[in-house]
Amino acid sequence: MRWRVGLALLAGSAGVMAFEPIAWFPLMFLCLAVLARLLRDVERTREGFWLGFAWGWGAFIAGVSWLYVALNRYGGMPAPLAGLAIALFCAYLALYPALVGALFVRLRSLGLGRAPLAGSALFGASWLLGEWLRGVAFTGFPWLAVGYSQTVPSPLAGYLPVIGVYGVGGLLAFVAAWLGLADWRRVRGLWRPALICVAVLGGGALLSMRAWTTPVGEPVRIALAQTNFEQGLKWDPERFADVLQVNLDLVRDAFLRPDPPAILVLPETTLPTLLDRLPEGYLEALARLAQEAGGDVVLGAFRRDDGGHIYNAAVSLGTAPVQHYAKQHLVPFGEYSPPLFGWFYQLASIPMSDQTRGAPDQAPMVLDGQQVALNICYEDLFGAEIIRALPQATLLLNISNLAWYGDSFAQPQHLQIARVRALETGRPMLRSTNTGMTALVMPDGSVTAVLPEFERGVLHASVQGYAGLTPYARWGDRLALAAAVFVLVLIGLRRARRAGYR
Repeated sequence: MRWRVGLALLAGSAGVMAFEPIAWFPLMFLCLAVLARLLRDVERTREGFWLGFAWGWGAFIAGVSWLYVALNRYGGMPAPLAGLAIALFCAYLALYPALVGALFVRLRSLGLGRAPLAGSALFGASWLLGEWLRGVAFTGFPWLAVGYSQTVPSPLAGYLPVIGVYGVGGLLAFVAAWLGLADWRRVRGLWRPALICVAVLGGGALLSMRAWTTPVGEPVRIALAQTNFEQGLKWDPERFADVLQVNLDLVRDAFLRPDPPAILVLPETTLPTLLDRLPEGYLEALARLAQEAGGDVVLGAFRRDDGGHIYNAAVSLGTAPVQHYAKQHLVPFGEYSPPLFGWFYQLASIPMSDQTRGAPDQAPMVLDGQQVALNICYEDLFGAEIIRALPQATLLLNISNLAWYGDSFAQPQHLQIARVRALETGRPMLRSTNTGMTALVMPDGSVTAVLPEFERGVLHASVQGYAGLTPYARWGDRLALAAAVFVLVLIGLRRARRAGYR
């Protein structure tokens, strides 16, 4: 059993290379195939649990270890405690593949999913449900859901506008299980798994040719700023005036161009203070620059309402009336404290960590004839929440600050998540970030322009709004979840029918 656990740990760890920036997307098929094979060869439920746990712990330790940077370097938590916190957090995340492993072995021990096709379907459905549960339980943490590894050029990317990232993860697990459960010693029997794999991948390739949404309105000139403030200095009171000046200079330079943008975007918390604490006349100066150029500027800052509640927010200034957006999906331990965890903030120093959620039904901002649906940083992990703004929204806009995570995999992984959201919604995704990756993502998931990481600059481009609804935008995760439940019920009914014939 020990060597199986070690192999599962290795396979899970290797899976991080399927995601950006390495993006060896076929590797995820192999990593999940190894897990399916290991689960096939054990009989006890607890063995399936520990194999799934080992795979998951390896995947998350390798894939989200950049969280250590936030806790230790910028949060001030001592290194041993930060390391322990990350290990425990990854252990929590590993519980979900552990439950998948336990369920798979348990159902097979009851006679379900013994045949290769049924076993593959059982594994795919269980995996889909496990990842969806991880994405919603305790506010959810769907980072590194395996479907994120299947952006273009993966053929499975064609399914993203239909069944979303969890559905693609289930299909991936289904194909991987075929590879893992097949008897490779019997060459004659290999045509079936080969045919299934070709059918699934070919279906995705055909769907990739389908455009689910259509252009609407005139192209819009946009400018996406990357301010590149080092996180440790951004909140230094002695640097506050410099931070304000850099933002003002970026706005002035962008709007004084011969071809000024209609929409200029500055990243999350680009003004590291409450809006009502800014120097007198500062916001008016930004608004005046935008108005003189006939455009608008959208920027991230903290806003306080009349009741004293603080929001991680975005505000638009310029030719359109002032509009606000408040972040709806906050980060536990970073932007608010879950019940009974107040002690955490005695170990870590995190600015503005007592925030209030924004309303779930906020309207898109109306800018230059486009309906722009905002989301802030971590919010774009939740596809079911992003589609709330559809069909009204014609553009998606994400503002982020990943400086907390240093020079790590966080930036390219986050850009890959944005590519999935663009595919699911059939909308362009605009991204303005502090340190990277500031980019323009098209509805087909392609990145047409991106700024280098950790460099200050402004990305100028023209973008077209889109209208219409993808199947995922209509139904959200319900299609994928219904398919997974149907598969489990069908396998159970077939087993019951066979038992009745005996």
